[in-house]
Parts: sequence; C-alpha cells; structure tokens
Amino acid sequence: MAEDITAAVGAVVNADWNVRTGTVVPTTDTITLKNGAVEVDAVYLYADMANSSGLARDFAPKTAAKVIRAYLDATCRVIKFRGGQIRSFDGDRVMAIFMGEAKNSDAARCALNINYVVTKIVRPALEDRLTSLKTKGFELRHCVGVASGTALIVRGGVRNEDNDLVSIGRPPNVAAKLSDVRAWPYATYITSDVYARLRNEVKYSKPGKPDQKLMWDGPRTQDAGGAPVKVYRSSYWWKP
Repeated sequence: MAEDITAAVGAVVNADWNVRTGTVVPTTDTITLKNGAVEVDAVYLYADMANSSGLARDFAPKTAAKVIRAYLDATCRVIKFRGGQIRSFDGDRVMAIFMGEAKNSDAARCALNINYVVTKIVRPALEDRLTSLKTKGFELRHCVGVASGTALIVRGGVRNEDNDLVSIGRPPNVAAKLSDVRAWPYATYITSDVYARLRNEVKYSKPGKPDQKLMWDGPRTQDAGGAPVKVYRSSYWWKP
C-alpha cells in the first residue's frame, strides 16, 4: 500500500495541470481526474448551521438528524431557486457557487433569503414538532459566508466513484471561514469585493424610497483563518 501511495503522489506532483477557463460551474464529468483543472471567476457561498455539536450531544440521533436535514433541505432549495450550483456538503454545511453577470447580487440575496427561511419557516416548524428543542434550550441558528474571486476547481480522490470536485483558492476558503462567525443576529457576511458589486436592490431595503435603509453594516475587519478580511454583515432577512 505504501508503494502504491508513493507512486500516486509522485504522479500528482510531477504532472502539469491542464487548466482551462470556465464560463459555467463545472461538474465532475467535465474535469479529468488525472490533471484537469478549471479556473473560474465566481462567488462562493457557504451556509453553516450553528451548534451542531451541542445538538449531537444533547439530543437523540433521530432528532438531531431531523434538524440538520430540515436546515439543509430548506437552504438547498433557496440556493437552487437563486441560481446557485451546489457542489459540496460537509455535515451541516453546504457550499454553492454562483457565476454570471449578477453573481454577487444573486449570492447576497440568496444569503438573506436563507436567513428568512431558517428564521421564519424552519425554526418554528422544528420547535412546533420537536418540543424537546425548546425544553432543552436549543435554538436553530446559522451563518452564511460569501466571497468572490478566482478559484481553481479540480477533482480530488481516486478512480471510480471515490472522487469529487475540490475548489482551491482564497474565495472558497474565506467564505467557509465567514460561515463560522457566531455574532447573532448577524447571520450574513460578505466580503467588501462582493459588497462593491451589489445592485442597489440588494444593498437597500425599499431602494429609491425616502425611507430606504442600508441592509449592511460595515466595512469591518473580520478574522478569516488567521488573516484579516474587510467584510459587511447583515441581520436582515428577505422572503424568497
């Protein structure tokens, strides 16, 4: 086994990447496992449910599974509705990629939509049907991180079905770190690059009206994996 791994690692590090520029979010069958890679200018969104460790510790597995499944189901429906392409799951977290002319606004609007469905639909439904949640003081909360820029998408793993797409670069890393922020009621964090490209209808509530309000607080400095990042945050929700 050690000899096989040595040979496989040598093949990876010695091969030149066959990189092409992507105009749409790639799928597994459009990237070769050997040395294929797609460079994308995209917006990454990570949605992460908070306190899954406490959920697993304090509740029966079937109860915890219902909470996580309900959160992921609702979140994924919003992402698909807003045109995002879901590319990975990690426990109670989902990652999506947005591309196209309005990708920054689409991703930010999606994040605010997720805040609505989690707060106004998923949480009340869970508390109504799973009474132990309120009894033990568990309140469903979450955070969404959004970051934009260039990333390299490759396939990681081995042949057959034991592989998947991996996004490498600053945007997916920052978005993932921002989804870990716990500063309720601020449930949405976007980088300053994303904010700079937002359309007014995603920046303001009631845009163009005398009582319009900026939905974003910032800029502020947020740690993202040991490096400071300029971000804007929001406590707003938006019904999809």
